[in-house]
Amino acid sequence: MYERSEKEYFTAKRKAAAQLGVNFVRHPQELPSNREIRDQVQVMARMIEGDNRVRKLEDMRVRALRLMRLLAAFNPRLIGSTLTGHIRKGSDIDIHVFSNETGAITDVLDTYGYEYEVEHKRVIKHNHERMFTHIHVAGTYTCELTIYTRDLVNYTFKSSITGTAIERASIAELEQLIAREHPDADTSEEAETVGAVDPLLIWSLLLAPLESVGQDPVYHPEGDALYHSLQAFELAREEVPYDQELITAALLHDVGKAIDAHDHVSAGLEALEGTLTEREEFLIGHHMAAMEYGDHTLGARARAELEASEWFDDLMTLRDVDNRARRTGVEVCTVEEALAFLKMMDEESRA
Repeated sequence: MYERSEKEYFTAKRKAAAQLGVNFVRHPQELPSNREIRDQVQVMARMIEGDNRVRKLEDMRVRALRLMRLLAAFNPRLIGSTLTGHIRKGSDIDIHVFSNETGAITDVLDTYGYEYEVEHKRVIKHNHERMFTHIHVAGTYTCELTIYTRDLVNYTFKSSITGTAIERASIAELEQLIAREHPDADTSEEAETVGAVDPLLIWSLLLAPLESVGQDPVYHPEGDALYHSLQAFELAREEVPYDQELITAALLHDVGKAIDAHDHVSAGLEALEGTLTEREEFLIGHHMAAMEYGDHTLGARARAELEASEWFDDLMTLRDVDNRARRTGVEVCTVEEALAFLKMMDEESRA
């Protein structure tokens, strides 16, 4: 297992038992546990690799961080030996990513010139069959991205070794780990250059799935959530053509509907984290409260808090746009055209 000629604990134990003449079916208690095997592999790794192992672990963690920053829109979580430090010869970097569209992830990899292979793996465990999608990203160390649907972001995954919840690290948690255990590691210059993902790319990836999000025809006779969002964008840029932030909020206010239909506001803000201004976050984060304000169903304290905000009038404008972006048969631009318009506004504001 140290040489990586065998990766599965069960298969390794079966082969070892055969070599030692042990009937592993009749005497399973004579076989070591997965944890015991892992610990001994680590002892061997430390004996063979010495200080090189520490440098290798630092390098793997920094490379994982750089890739995770690129994939920030998909809530990446580092798992496995790169996180725990139990690396051995040929270890991969293992990352969980969450998306309902594999193509959204490969689009990002294509944009930044990564080489990769997509694998669909059929696994049968306890007579239950599951299909997994992995993306193997080539590099100094192979990085295996395992794709799960967005609704599993907060799911508790369990280790096949210990049976307990596996350790996972978000981007922020990995940054803290590297700062603590590898204080001299360079995660700023190259990492920031490579990881500075264009917000427009993230927005494009989040908007695309809205086309498949149906809505209650009583409240949204216009149809899918993308058509509604593009209508809101058109109305905002027509009525406040000078207000880039409000137009952006109008376009993006419902992106969370493709992530969590039960709490699309929080889901949207989480996915958009790091790409919005403070005012855009406020507008998107309070657009449902604005609806309740207009319907007179918002509590007195919440109403007072909204009214006290410096952006209250802007929020009411967004509410009005949101209410009117529910027409059938109207012409709207494409996502690409909407983002191009926002890019042009940004460039003009910086000129």
